[in-house]
Amino acid sequence: MFKLNRNSIYRGSLLLKHLKNQPKNKLCPPRFYATSNQPLKANKPNSKYWELINYTIIAFVGIAAVKLIISKEPKIEKTVTVYNSFNNDGSTLSLSDLKSPEYCTDPKKLKEVVSQLKQILDNDANHYSQTKSELDDHSDTYFNTHHPDKNQRPFIILYPRTTEDVSKIMKLCHDNEVPVIPYSGGTSLEGHYLPTRPNCCVVIDVSKYMSRIVTLHKDDLDVVVQAGLPWEDLNAYLNENGLLLGIDPGPGAQIGGCIADSCSGTNAYKYGTMKENIVNVTMVLPDGTVVKTKRRPRKSSAGYNLNGLIVGSEGTLGIVTEATLKCHVKPAIETVAVVSFPSVGHAAACASNITQSGIQLNAMELLDNDMMKLINVSGSTFRSDWPEFPTMFFKIGGRNQVIVDELISEVQTIAQKHQCKKFEFANDDDEKVELWQARKVALWTVIDSGKAINKNANVWTTDVAVPLSKFADVIEATKLDLKETNLLNAIVGHAGDGNFHSLIVYNGEEERAKCEDVVAKMVRRALENDGTCTGEHGVGVGKRDYLTEELDENTIDLMRNIKLAIDPKRIMNPDKIFKIDPNEPHLYK
Repeated sequence: MFKLNRNSIYRGSLLLKHLKNQPKNKLCPPRFYATSNQPLKANKPNSKYWELINYTIIAFVGIAAVKLIISKEPKIEKTVTVYNSFNNDGSTLSLSDLKSPEYCTDPKKLKEVVSQLKQILDNDANHYSQTKSELDDHSDTYFNTHHPDKNQRPFIILYPRTTEDVSKIMKLCHDNEVPVIPYSGGTSLEGHYLPTRPNCCVVIDVSKYMSRIVTLHKDDLDVVVQAGLPWEDLNAYLNENGLLLGIDPGPGAQIGGCIADSCSGTNAYKYGTMKENIVNVTMVLPDGTVVKTKRRPRKSSAGYNLNGLIVGSEGTLGIVTEATLKCHVKPAIETVAVVSFPSVGHAAACASNITQSGIQLNAMELLDNDMMKLINVSGSTFRSDWPEFPTMFFKIGGRNQVIVDELISEVQTIAQKHQCKKFEFANDDDEKVELWQARKVALWTVIDSGKAINKNANVWTTDVAVPLSKFADVIEATKLDLKETNLLNAIVGHAGDGNFHSLIVYNGEEERAKCEDVVAKMVRRALENDGTCTGEHGVGVGKRDYLTEELDENTIDLMRNIKLAIDPKRIMNPDKIFKIDPNEPHLYK
């Protein structure tokens, strides 16, 4: 008697499958059950043959029994979790297809979550903070264009040590629907880390314990760094090794924020923006998953360009913890030329002519007459008698003095064609550094000048970018608008790539309204000239409405669909770049 067990049912089922495939008039057992290399013959029955017949009977009985058991068991419906009550099967996702995200706001549950977050960081008080001063510092800055109200504060600030820490934190926040705001240098200008969901969001600050230079691959011209590293510290380290960083944003910016906003700065004319200087990125996704976009080749066509997606995403898709950046060979010789012109139009035309002539300079920066006046007044350079005209700052460098001298001669010839008033150089390395530093701290110069007039002065700083052929016209029209406001202001621009910044000082609500009006005109004028609402500052909350004017609805809906595909619970830096909540609360004052 054969027992009904798993093995006998299996062997019987194999036989059934074999018999099913045999012609009806040639039924015979499968040859792999024979005791020799020859198939069993039906006209010579033996014990093996009858054993197989028994297996067949057992298989029938076993299958029938299994079916009977299954039919008696309760059926379990397969459920699909749909986060936050949205379902979408299209390529794009409109705001009207969404319901409001559901964040954790229950004080008791939040207290439990905070307790678990502290445990991840070993309950070490150096790795988290809930003090008022820290919460305030991680909510706003003086130079932001848009500010939170007094109740818009995060619940806790966390200072992770490793990518693993960030991963564990993100998983816990994801499981409990807790919004997360990434933070590094805190120098953003358009409200990028404004806590739009007060009293429930967590800030992850990578600046305190994740600021190392991991590895310099000098032969490969790349460097691996953590996200909390200040770019100035990295550049100083590279300079010691005969290299430099391609980007050079404002003072205090850190690598994580530079990636999030796709920063650039004065070097972008030659070396490109952050997008062109990224080799790979390590990022923690909203659910805690860690991804690395690629390895370290200078080029790759393997898969999607995830670098291009992550750089400029403003912390809405995840948290960058580490990156590999390109390095560039530092020019052997470099000088700074300062050239004044009768108008912005003449200066911009000179810059355009230089570019069209194929002359490769290291940088071309424009400071308008108002900015030059403020530099003189503030004493921010070694002299205070600069001609107060629109002025170009040229960085001219090369491998040897012969090359540099030839470039200087070509630039002078072009500048003279455009009626330059004065062409002078920094006399030594100290003057060169100080001159360029005056350009780099333009914002602080404007702020200090404003506060010297009124200690309660506020500043609005914003940027646009336009095609090179439109650069001068858009700046000149913007200057006329600014002049009508009677507000202290200045314009600085990256003449090599059509990007310029307006720095406006105001006091009180009436003057702020003037700022809003002139900025709106400036942005819309850029858009009318086929430009963008921001060249390097990013969108944040301050320019969301302008983004909807710049791009068509389908394009933003595609971005929204990508966002929710990666972050279905909408916990990553909520409400930045574009709307994710059809019933969004009041965002800023």
